[in-house]
Amino acid sequence: MSVLKVLDAGPTYGYAIATALEEAGLGSIKGGTLYPLLTRFESAELVTTEWRAGDGGPGRKYFSLTNAGRAELTRQIADWRAFTTQTLTHLNGDPR
Repeated sequence: MSVLKVLDAGPTYGYAIATALEEAGLGSIKGGTLYPLLTRFESAELVTTEWRAGDGGPGRKYFSLTNAGRAELTRQIADWRAFTTQTLTHLNGDPR
């Protein structure tokens, strides 16, 4: 969900995604975790990819959210909010 949220801001590449997540306080995300996830997102058609020339270096693979990716992000956010609401209700002692 957090990776999809980063991509919701616009196309970007893997290292920038990891940096954005770290800056958001989510810790250091290793490439061995991030890139397989992005590959699964691509297979599920949640993201598209595009190779762009680098500035004086190698090219970069940019990831963009698809409409299906935006819908999935919306669904995951709703699920997360429902989960946290239920968890907080439980932790606060409400027997619902």
